Amino acid sequence: MLCAVYKGPKAPDTYLFVPGHAALDEVPENVRQGFGPLEHVMDLVLTPERRLARIHACDLMRRLLRDGCFIQMPPEDDREPREM
Repeated sequence: MLCAVYKGPKAPDTYLFVPGHAALDEVPENVRQGFGPLEHVMDLVLTPERRLARIHACDLMRRLLRDGCFIQMPPEDDREPREM
């Protein structure tokens, strides 16, 4: 499965994964707005054997097929604390 990865200035260290065949206008607008202007980072070929840093490739493929996109958030430890 081909997958495209994007990032945006409003969501540092957060990435949007979409199936390679999907157009960005297929991603819900509220998701796109949360990122700001999207910048293409890379394309990946996903296989069950593929090793990824934060999600198993099989889980990512299932989510892309089910939901049409996947948002990879930074690990909790890397997030900046929010003011209350």
